[in-house]
Amino acid sequence: MNAKWNAKGTITAITHPNATAEMALQYREIIITAATTVNKEVVDVKENESWDMLKIHTVPLIRYMGKGTDDLLWMREELEPENEGMVIPTGLRWLAIPRTIKESRQTGEIAASSVVFFVKGSNVVQNLVKKGIKVVGVWYRVETYTNERPDSRCHLRCAWGHIENKC
Repeated sequence: MNAKWNAKGTITAITHPNATAEMALQYREIIITAATTVNKEVVDVKENESWDMLKIHTVPLIRYMGKGTDDLLWMREELEPENEGMVIPTGLRWLAIPRTIKESRQTGEIAASSVVFFVKGSNVVQNLVKKGIKVVGVWYRVETYTNERPDSRCHLRCAWGHIENKC
């Protein structure tokens, strides 16, 4: 196996071309024991899973960017229980720079902004995009989000540097 440790602290490993993740998971306990000799924080080994990024529109700043809100920690705690099957493996973040959002809010230019976050499982994501997301009893429109970077690839023209919806 070729194992690597990424910046987020996740250890990823690629098995031999003729081996599957299911085969490796038959040795789950051995793998965990070996991994904990390098990093005591390893607690589990799982198959590869898909994480898709979603964007929620019109998130009220008064609730999630006010005093004592711990930024978006409240929102994360409210999202999972109200949306069946939703698992958020990382933190939520504002789509714009938080300082800019705060300044615009203080001048009265905006009262809401957009938030992006990862959700585990493509089927769950498709369902959430179809019906929306519920937060504290309020339904929000949501869409998949792709971060455009220089290494992004447009599958319409097979070109680098942009994504399909910007083509």
